[in-house]
Amino acid sequence: MSVDLAAAEQFILREARLLDRRRFEHRFGNGSGGAVLAALLAYRNDDCGFGNALEPDLRGRSSQPVPLEHALRILDEIDGFDPDFVATACDWLASVSTEEGGVPFVLETVEDGPHAPWWEPTGKAYLNPTAGIAGLLYKHQIEHPWLEQATAFCWAALERDFEEIGQDDAISILEFLEHVPDRDRAEAMFVRLGRRIVDELVALDPAASGYVKSPLDYAPHPDRLGRRLFDDATIDAHLDALAAKQEPDGAWPITWEPPSAAAVHEWRGFWTIGALTRLDDYGRLGR
Repeated sequence: MSVDLAAAEQFILREARLLDRRRFEHRFGNGSGGAVLAALLAYRNDDCGFGNALEPDLRGRSSQPVPLEHALRILDEIDGFDPDFVATACDWLASVSTEEGGVPFVLETVEDGPHAPWWEPTGKAYLNPTAGIAGLLYKHQIEHPWLEQATAFCWAALERDFEEIGQDDAISILEFLEHVPDRDRAEAMFVRLGRRIVDELVALDPAASGYVKSPLDYAPHPDRLGRRLFDDATIDAHLDALAAKQEPDGAWPITWEPPSAAAVHEWRGFWTIGALTRLDDYGRLGR
């Protein structure tokens, strides 16, 4: 199944937010990382956290942990991990962390704007997004006091809450296990988590519908740690299925109900770039 990159570009130009236009240009055109960074900074608050619908399901202004994780992933895309810039983000993380050392999934300040109903604050710290954030910081060799306390939280929570790990949590944890320095401990936990993913958390059927996670969610790039969990035939089948999901308007669909029409367009632009990137990383775009 071939992908229509030109149709995807037209969708991005018609429907996507400026940030994702810049991300598309950077990945598939001649756009600069600086242009992506400039667009990203519009979502940054004075407290050095990120909000303002960077995570499209959160429409309010307030800084939240998951939007900050989004910001770090975009910096990773453009190789833009400036230590001073990231240090201020870590300072913000420290200011909202619990006594355990991790960050909540969402803060009480989420009530400052519309949001999807599953974004409900509990006051507890969670592996998602703490583990994913910590993994990205380790990947780029960032040193900050927050990272040490977050790492201790992650190891403790992995043992205490292992049976409660869900499909989104596992993606965040894989980021942590791929980059945390304690490699023996990470490998042992990866073996354990890998069994859980394959047995319970992944949709191995390429035709599975609804809000499910495919092997490509756990192995978005052939060099990622999660790629070890799936054989070539499984990955190829899911790449075929992903390419086939491109819709007539050039974009890829989403599988949940965002809180607004704007969020739908923003997510489809975001996910279209995600789908194209995965296909490109696996050599399916012929570039």
